[in-house]
Amino acid sequence: MIAKRYIVRGRVQGVGFRWFVDYEARSLGLAGWVRNNIDGTVEALAMGSDEQHAAFGGKLRQGPRAARVDEVTELPAEPVDGLTTFRIEGAW
Repeated sequence: MIAKRYIVRGRVQGVGFRWFVDYEARSLGLAGWVRNNIDGTVEALAMGSDEQHAAFGGKLRQGPRAARVDEVTELPAEPVDGLTTFRIEGAW
C-alpha cells in the first residue's frame, strides 16, 4: 500500500472539485480524503497501488469541467492505519 499527498493548484475551489476527487478515488478503490485548503488549493491523501495512483494523478490533472488545473504536486506520505474508505473532509 502506497500513500501519497496531492496538492492541486488552479481554479479548484467552488467548482465541485472535492466531489469529483471523491468519485474518482472511490471508483479506483483508493482510501483517503480530500479537502480545501485556506490558500485556495485542494489537498488529497490517497492510499493504493502504483497503478491506482497513476490513474488518480491523471484524473486530478484533468479535473471536473468547471475547474482549471494549473499544477498537481505529488508528495510521499505515510499510510494511515484504519483508513479504508475515501471521504471529503471539512474546508479548513
